Amino acid sequence: MRLNPQLPRQTTLLDDTEISYIGTGQGRPILLVHGSLCDYRYWTPQLRTLPTHGEVRAVSLRYCWPNPPVDEAALTAAPYSIGQHAEDLIHCLERWNWGGIDLVGHSRGARVALELALRAPHLLRTLTLADAALPDEGDPTSSPYAVQAAAAIRAGQIEAGVGDFVDAVNGPDTWRRMIADFRQMALDNAATLLPQATETSPRPPAAALTRLDCPVLLVGGANSPARYARSRQWLQERLPKASSAVIAGAAHGMNLARPQAFHEALSTFWSTAT
Repeated sequence: MRLNPQLPRQTTLLDDTEISYIGTGQGRPILLVHGSLCDYRYWTPQLRTLPTHGEVRAVSLRYCWPNPPVDEAALTAAPYSIGQHAEDLIHCLERWNWGGIDLVGHSRGARVALELALRAPHLLRTLTLADAALPDEGDPTSSPYAVQAAAAIRAGQIEAGVGDFVDAVNGPDTWRRMIADFRQMALDNAATLLPQATETSPRPPAAALTRLDCPVLLVGGANSPARYARSRQWLQERLPKASSAVIAGAAHGMNLARPQAFHEALSTFWSTAT
């Protein structure tokens, strides 16, 4: 599989940066949000199939390729954080005049998507969270994996740091088995692990989740690390309109490993969402 959507890059100008995205299709708006070390290329399979449902846009979050990269001065004004990324996407949606969207997020991007939904629920029709990255009860709200990876990257061991992070998040030996395009995408975004190492991302307040009224699909990979299933269960118990789907034969990157099954899960959910 090639992570090369072959779609023209577009940009939306915000007050202090630009957000890159690619899009295709027509009709109901669908927004795709990537996770750590990724960018809009991550959604290549879905950009080929989801346009049967509407207009699909995949964004690259602030500081991710090919947007302006991380620098210390920028982080002072706009920190690398779940909240900052959610606010950026809200501003994009407002500039696009998009509402009633089907919002899909993966891993850390699922946490960004959830934060967007909590801050601007009026913009959503549905929310899909694929292996949402939430800390376990009692765990630190910053990622120890990012801390270790950042130390290696600062020491000049970029591929080692990125590979260790990917293996920690996805499961042992994932980096070695990844396709060349994914490895290149991760290396292109290696610098984002530096501010992510100091980011705190606690669980959202349970009371806020109970007030989220849109239909939510919680997707997991059957072979994903167990912490994602724990997050899925925790969210299922608190979101009033949540349902779950598990992608057989797939781990954390279920939309890449089993794109047809991922597509079918979304299609079924969207067709019944009210």
